[in-house]
Amino acid sequence: MKMTNATLTQLGGQPVLILPEGTLRTRGKTAQENNIAAAKAVADAVRTTLGPKGMDKMLVDSIGDIVITNDGVTILEEMEIEHPAAKMLVEVAKTQNEEVGDGTTTAAVIAGELLSKAGELLEQNIHPTVIIRGYNLALKKAIEILEKMAKPVSIKDKEMLIKIARTSMSGKSGYGNLDKVADLVVEAVTMVAEEKNGKIVIDTENIKREKKQGGSSEDTELIKGIIIDKEVVHPGMPKQVKEAKIALVDAALEVKETETDAQIQITDPLKLQAFLEQEEKLLKDMVEKVAKSGANVLFCQKGIDDAAQHYLAKKGILAARRVKKSDMEALAKATGARIVTNLDDLEAKDLGYAKLVEEQKIGDEQMIFVRDCKNPKAVSILVRGGTEHVVDEVDRAIEDAIGAVASAIEVGKVVPGGGAPEAEVAKGLKKYAESLKGREQLAVNAFADAMEIIPRSLAENAGLDPIDTLVALRAEHEHGNIQMGVNVFDGGVMDMLKEGVIEPLKVKTQALKSAAEAAEMILRIDDVIAASKLEKGPSSPQMPSGGDEEY
Repeated sequence: MKMTNATLTQLGGQPVLILPEGTLRTRGKTAQENNIAAAKAVADAVRTTLGPKGMDKMLVDSIGDIVITNDGVTILEEMEIEHPAAKMLVEVAKTQNEEVGDGTTTAAVIAGELLSKAGELLEQNIHPTVIIRGYNLALKKAIEILEKMAKPVSIKDKEMLIKIARTSMSGKSGYGNLDKVADLVVEAVTMVAEEKNGKIVIDTENIKREKKQGGSSEDTELIKGIIIDKEVVHPGMPKQVKEAKIALVDAALEVKETETDAQIQITDPLKLQAFLEQEEKLLKDMVEKVAKSGANVLFCQKGIDDAAQHYLAKKGILAARRVKKSDMEALAKATGARIVTNLDDLEAKDLGYAKLVEEQKIGDEQMIFVRDCKNPKAVSILVRGGTEHVVDEVDRAIEDAIGAVASAIEVGKVVPGGGAPEAEVAKGLKKYAESLKGREQLAVNAFADAMEIIPRSLAENAGLDPIDTLVALRAEHEHGNIQMGVNVFDGGVMDMLKEGVIEPLKVKTQALKSAAEAAEMILRIDDVIAASKLEKGPSSPQMPSGGDEEY
């Protein structure tokens, strides 16, 4: 019988089995080094995508599907990472994406660098808990520094919000013509913003994105209403309705079948005729109820019978059936209509309004556009691009920009971009470290050094000398020019506020919090016990290679 070292412990000369056969175990420094190396490898994978000069990654899955992107969270999710510690960096990017919608690469890169610097301290025999305590002190101070350098922004500062959207999208594929898209994003976000308890709240779910291949990213457009991926149900219906009065019905325009298994026996042909006429009359009545309300457009969540379609067409009503529940809710928010579950309840006051409802062919599909609603609280962006991959990447850029603009409005504060906040935090933390007496001072300094990975990466990705750039940046910040960041286009440093490179404060604070928490969690691990993997079928567990001893 074979056993690994991990499964044995000596007790009075007798080997005692404590873990199942085939289990792998790494402890102490080895475990910490492995975890740090894995996390660093993941951070390095996305580091080259940072900034407007960042490169893209092509990810090919097992069936040959391709994703081309430089969006941090997309890369990390598509990479299908196996290592348990490395997976935590994927979680950091996911959290950043859910909370803010932008800055995923920044969060992952900072987490990797915090761990790398912690690894250097571990080599000097500084205990992980000391490093963690120092990191926690540094995080609090870093957030204070960021709060101090933040500038206010409101929903009325359209120009500032457009700069935030542009900054967020720079570096994405085809960003040269995303200026127009930045305007669309700001318009969409400000439309769906609602005031609750004196605070502006933005639910980004109310901005629906519909991707359609064809045209170019320039053709991306904002619909002040909703796009429904359905076609008009009957060829006799109008394909365009102006001054639309829209009914939203969550009930079938069909004759209900009986609940029980009932059989109707008809012996007389006249009775069959009467039965069919009765069915037809029911459907006619349903259509009458819709027409009586004054509706000229009908969106139905359930089915519409063929005969009902015919009667609706005769009344000149444009109708779509089996509309998704989420689309119905979006239509209600956009048009001001009320979703009715019983046709008997449908009245004129339940109808919504849109200036125009029309069926349009986009690519090779027909879609219904509900345009120019009065005060839409849900809108759509039709995302276009030359190829499927371009459409996907433009869509990801728009998603990031929506998140950035929304979080800037909600928090109401912004900071200069281009590595300026990180350089300022690094400077502030180095000063703060001098006031500490214990070994935590070293950890705070390590945190400060880790922050400089962002300006360093921006410089490297732009083909600049990172050392010269960092020296110039530090000098400017020492002289109190806190808005100076890396000039990735011409080299050296420049005033980020003047250049319009602006990021929401929340993107930075959330990135730091997520990165520091992930680094802390990984540093606390000193023992990794990996269970044996069973081979296919009921055979015995696989033995790990190497380190086996006959017993």
